[in-house]
Amino acid sequence: MSLWVKICGLSTPESVETAVAAGADALGFVLAAGSPRTVDAARAASLVAVAREAGRRAGREVETVAVVRHQGAEEVERIAREAGVDAVQLHGDEPDADADSLRAAGFRVIRALSAGEYAARRAAGWTSADRLLLDAAVPGSGTRIGAEELAEAPAGFWILAGGLSPANVAEAVAALGPGGVDVSSGVESMRGVKDLALIRAFIEAARG
Repeated sequence: MSLWVKICGLSTPESVETAVAAGADALGFVLAAGSPRTVDAARAASLVAVAREAGRRAGREVETVAVVRHQGAEEVERIAREAGVDAVQLHGDEPDADADSLRAAGFRVIRALSAGEYAARRAAGWTSADRLLLDAAVPGSGTRIGAEELAEAPAGFWILAGGLSPANVAEAVAALGPGGVDVSSGVESMRGVKDLALIRAFIEAARG
């Protein structure tokens, strides 16, 4: 099976079209405050439309994801519907009830945790019906998860994020064995600004 690839923090039509054309499986739009990559729901909706048209031209579906943090299930459902996304990525300490509510509303859910948070929850017997994404302790910081932080990888499909770039993604996949990867800062020319050549290079390296 081909490695699943998500390009996150997109904010322009050009970066969306480039990611789809290069073979991305999913695109992330940050709808949480406090990030240089944040877009509002209306802007996200316009980018989702670009993604769907680009996917149609490519002959495949591309998943669109709203990235949120500490916003509450009702607020997240409202902005996700306005944006028209397929899925929601929870990047805070949202309770499982929020994930359940969003799934019931028709959204796929990605639960993002740091490697440390995952280990603590796993030790306490926590399980989730949602896709799991393991990120750096500070999402978007460009910090990479090391093998020493992930004593035991999750069973089944999971997504690796944090500090990935075209230069190290193949090595990270080989070392940790995720089913998917997620990148944001690793394909930027400066913080919050996507580099089209780096997007292409990342997807090629991830699958190479």
